[in-house]
Amino acid sequence: MSGMGAGEVRESYRALDRWLKAAPADLLSSRSRQAELFFRRMGVTFAVYGDAESNERLIPFDVVPRIIAASEWTQLERGLKQRVGALNAFLKDIYGPQECIRAGVIPADIVLTNPQYRPEMQGRRPPGDVWCHIAGIDLVRTGEDGFQVLEDNARTPSGVSYMLENREMMMRLFPDLFAEHRIHPVDTYTDTLLRTLQSGAPGSAGDDPRIVVLTPGPFNSAYYEHSFLADKLGVELVEGTDLFVNDDTVFMRTTEGPKKVDVIYRRIDDDFIDPLTFRPDSAVGVPGLMAAYLAGNVTLANAVGTGVADDKCVYTYMPEIVRFFTGEEPILKNIPTWRCREPDALKEVLGQLDQLVVKEVGGSGGYGMLVGPAATKAEIETFRAKLIAHPEEFIAQPTLSLSTAPTLDGGALQPRHVDLRPFVLTSPAGVRVTPGGLTRVALKAGSLVVNSSQGGGTKDTWVLDD
Repeated sequence: MSGMGAGEVRESYRALDRWLKAAPADLLSSRSRQAELFFRRMGVTFAVYGDAESNERLIPFDVVPRIIAASEWTQLERGLKQRVGALNAFLKDIYGPQECIRAGVIPADIVLTNPQYRPEMQGRRPPGDVWCHIAGIDLVRTGEDGFQVLEDNARTPSGVSYMLENREMMMRLFPDLFAEHRIHPVDTYTDTLLRTLQSGAPGSAGDDPRIVVLTPGPFNSAYYEHSFLADKLGVELVEGTDLFVNDDTVFMRTTEGPKKVDVIYRRIDDDFIDPLTFRPDSAVGVPGLMAAYLAGNVTLANAVGTGVADDKCVYTYMPEIVRFFTGEEPILKNIPTWRCREPDALKEVLGQLDQLVVKEVGGSGGYGMLVGPAATKAEIETFRAKLIAHPEEFIAQPTLSLSTAPTLDGGALQPRHVDLRPFVLTSPAGVRVTPGGLTRVALKAGSLVVNSSQGGGTKDTWVLDD
């Protein structure tokens, strides 16, 4: 509830505040234990790479909801639609006429030498001209002036299963609290996702396209989500070995013989989807998948090549990209960012490393970053050497005064830093935003790192309905 004076309660939290004051002292702690029991029984886990103690963990769930007022959400939704619309237009352009490069909106090398740029897609158009069907835009609140974008996730954004499971858990544990609020539902997400995937099918698919969710398999950190979404969508969950390509058409092996596949919601990065086109050592892809894709016989969501829009250096050009493709001022602002590839910016960053957050341009999941104020002198010096050797691989941002939300810690409510990942779906019919999203919370006092892989937790996000 930061941004308010000490002890003040935001308007949107007043009913919750009254409810909490009237609730028995140990109610939240006992419901929190119940939630953990439910999640453990349901197997809502994620894997942590390199974790010697355990392959799978529960993401800690905080039972105090994060609440967003209706008026604030209306503005957020407009900003998200504008930004994701611009991201799609940008991808269409860089794989088409490249007008944004010619106009000097973004330097050519940032796009064309980007490891996620796929020359195979140059001059190609995915069905319905949709490149990024599913986006997760990470937002932070840094004061009373609303939200800013921390990063854009345009490849294979994860976390939507936790958004849906968190809501179900809250409805089960706190029906009386729900009765006191009018909250937008989030369970419409899977229906909207299904319609998004159906509407993006190739013309040859007919009225009832066959859709599958392609997973790298049970050892992937988000495997629970892959199986959860396939189940909710009512489609098959497949691994690469379940599919094969014949005559530029994708088929699924079934007990009743091969079945043609029209749409693949893939949770595998480009590098691994087809060993004949990308990494030949990939054991999780489908040989020949790119040939079928380029022949227009199957849709991939998201399209091949969307990773360019994930890049943290491209992120720094998003305000210009939004203006260029929409002709409007960006509704959602970026966080001030130094591009270390620029000599003046590098000099400034090196002079204040102990105060900044430095990230790899292609990194994700909270890995490979320096949080200056929390780092040791040795860590800072190691990072300094990396920056000097390869400045083009890094961006830097100020350590933000992120907003906090009340969070249960040791039986008492404490302020903890939060961010928000709303999920945005794009189909030929337009852009839809689910009202809410995944609120991630830094569970350690004072910590700014909310990633589950780094010990963060999650909350249910309530968007109030006027």
